[in-house]
Amino acid sequence: MSASSMEQRVAALEAEVAELRKRVTAQSESGASWLDARWGAFAGDAAHAEAMRLGAAWRKRENAKSLRRPKKKRRNVRS
Repeated sequence: MSASSMEQRVAALEAEVAELRKRVTAQSESGASWLDARWGAFAGDAAHAEAMRLGAAWRKRENAKSLRRPKKKRRNVRS
């Protein structure tokens, strides 16, 4: 690889790093959190709504199972 080719690649990488630093700095100065950027990402998504419905139904079944009283064992009473 020639020296000029290496210099071009290094210059391109330095420009990319400068751009990334500028983005990170702008984001941290804006005060927007990562949650604000992601909030509503699944709005109107039918697959997500179905997954939430199935999860709620599963939790309801599992909670109902855990609240049942165990059956009492019958004692063998001999007279």
